[in-house]
Amino acid sequence: MGEQDGLLNDFLVETKENLDHLDEELLALEANPDDSDIINSIFRRVHTIKGVCGFLDFHKLEAITHAGETLLGELRSNELKVTDQTITLLLTLCDAIRTIVQCIEDTKLEGSESFESLASQLLDAAKPPSPAQPTKELSLDEEFDLILAQREAESAEQTPTHKVEAPITTVEEPKHAASNSSSPDLSTESADGATAKSSPAETSLRVDVHLLDHLMNLAGELVLARNQILQSTKAFTDINFRAMTQRLNLVTSELQEGVMKTRMQPISTVWGKFPRIVRDLSISCKKQVRLDMFGKETELDKTLIEAIKDPLTHIIRNSIDHGIETPEKRAQSGKAAEGVITMSAFQEGGYVVIEIIDDGAGLNTEKIRDKAIQRGLITREKAQALPEVDIHRLIFAPGFSTAETVTNLSGRGVGMDVVKSSVEKIGGQVDISSSAGVGSTIRLKIPLTLAIIPALLLSCGGQKFAVPQSAITELVQLGTTEKLGTLSWVGKYPFYKLRGDLLPLLFLSEQLHLNVAQAPDEDKVIVVVDVDGCRFGVVVDAVHDTEEIVVKPLGRQLGGLATYAGATILGDGQIALILDPVVLGRESHIEHSETLANQEDTSKPETTSSAHAGQYLILQVAPDVRAAIPLEIVRRLEEFALDSIERVGTSSVIQYRGSILQLCDVAEILGEAIQPWSSGHVVVVGHEDTLAGLQVQGILDVSSDLSAVKPVRGKPGISGYGVIQGKVITLLDVAYLLREGLHIHNLLQAEEHVAL
Repeated sequence: MGEQDGLLNDFLVETKENLDHLDEELLALEANPDDSDIINSIFRRVHTIKGVCGFLDFHKLEAITHAGETLLGELRSNELKVTDQTITLLLTLCDAIRTIVQCIEDTKLEGSESFESLASQLLDAAKPPSPAQPTKELSLDEEFDLILAQREAESAEQTPTHKVEAPITTVEEPKHAASNSSSPDLSTESADGATAKSSPAETSLRVDVHLLDHLMNLAGELVLARNQILQSTKAFTDINFRAMTQRLNLVTSELQEGVMKTRMQPISTVWGKFPRIVRDLSISCKKQVRLDMFGKETELDKTLIEAIKDPLTHIIRNSIDHGIETPEKRAQSGKAAEGVITMSAFQEGGYVVIEIIDDGAGLNTEKIRDKAIQRGLITREKAQALPEVDIHRLIFAPGFSTAETVTNLSGRGVGMDVVKSSVEKIGGQVDISSSAGVGSTIRLKIPLTLAIIPALLLSCGGQKFAVPQSAITELVQLGTTEKLGTLSWVGKYPFYKLRGDLLPLLFLSEQLHLNVAQAPDEDKVIVVVDVDGCRFGVVVDAVHDTEEIVVKPLGRQLGGLATYAGATILGDGQIALILDPVVLGRESHIEHSETLANQEDTSKPETTSSAHAGQYLILQVAPDVRAAIPLEIVRRLEEFALDSIERVGTSSVIQYRGSILQLCDVAEILGEAIQPWSSGHVVVVGHEDTLAGLQVQGILDVSSDLSAVKPVRGKPGISGYGVIQGKVITLLDVAYLLREGLHIHNLLQAEEHVAL
């Protein structure tokens, strides 16, 4: 690539960025016509585009930007006032620049369209000639030709030094070289602007997206290699070697996080075009609509940002066309003439939630029900039995539309089904809620990234699967297959009584048609999943460990299996399919079973089983010693590197999530011989803001089968003994452990106060 090509590419990138900002600033100027800062910013952006055109010989683009600059100059000097017609004309200028820039990008030429009429309108809208000028004015075509001739003459008068320097300077340089065209004070102003922006220019660098994709793939392969090394070194007892693997683990995680951050972009890169869309559509529909946006700084992976552009556009169009009423109808309903669409974005767990709320008429439930029956999407009997929220969700059905006539905006039956399929394709979820006369809310839940995600590994029928950890709320030990007969059944659907609530279950082996015979004494585990408010349990044979997995797309042959969101390579080299919890719940009709359960639950007196009154986490303390703590006080299960432990007085602590976590060696509390702590397993327990970490040798099981409890007194850290799974086990005194954690917290705060 030559120097000229490099300058051309920089020009195209910078011009597109300026155009995006121009759209936003012009709409902001329309709302605040007297804001001189916005006018100056718009002027500088148009002048920047015009300045570079002189070096690249794009005289047509230079001519129309010069005409726009002339109009903006009159606005800057307060010779003209900002009007709606002025804003519309300047927005049309932005569209014309986009058209020419696209032609340049495709062919390196400006295209055949002249845009003389637009230039004439811009000049005509500018300040009329002063009395000192000739009374006979030039025609618009003659003035446009004069501008072209003037710019060519100015370009020819430039010294050879400028022509040589231009291709090797940054894109900002041409602003100074072309500053002599229309505004005598612009040279100083541009210099000030360059000085103000020099810091970001020095600290930022444009990188090709393909290079970032390549780095992301390499980071993914490194994560796979890291997982394999950690898997193969579990049997090693050499402390130094384990420390090196832990260091490799830490560096790989930090590198992965850094590479992922390079792909993160603020969601404002998508939202920037919506104010213009709302303005144009509201004029087209003869409605008054305002767009409010919150959380524009929320970041999302670039790939996902590109994927949600079209779904969000569909939603905005539908909100204006179907949701917001005309000013006359809003007045009849006692509403303000101006409708409001509110877009907000925020992080929730491993997802970004985007909400689009309008204060329009809301969804017409009866109209949707009748249309669905007419199209054969649902029977009349079933439609009458469905709750309103399920009727509303029918708008996501393929080809569904309630529009009476086909327009440029709606009526063709494409839109909301495209939104749903596009969002689910990237692992997201979409839902809608509406209230007649009040408005509608559409909620999109998008994963932060698709490349590397934390997942829980589980097995069923001799095969391993992965489930995104963000969808899992807890794990419950179900016990042997003989205990499956104690489940509650509503019709053909099984339920588990979890803390007084009925939890709908699906058996993964049945759902995936694995058809593997199970031994009668084999335990089962319930993986409790919560996806978009739908909570259910997945019964599996065993759960293993959490692991950061690299998501690999399925091949074309398996692309039709919606149950799987992809595949990954595990640390031991095995292939594991990644389950999609949303599709699992939908295909097993979980929502329908939950409705039946609620109906059944209200018609029968509630009964509770003492066998499930409390769950206990069983810990391996020493080779032959076990202990248990109530599962309800467990916050997280962690694994730390040995070199991350520090000493404060006689206590062991570790830096944890921005705070200091007190570590308690359970073996020491129980008076057992201290074993070398090589596993790094820590159980974080807590109540409200008080946390403590229990150092253990291993985490064994979860059980509610506690009997023969014998309380003890006078033993710090021990509340009693009991029998779980036929073995005597020590019950830890959680209150004592938390007091220890609070004591070390207060001690550290006191030391910090003294230091201050």
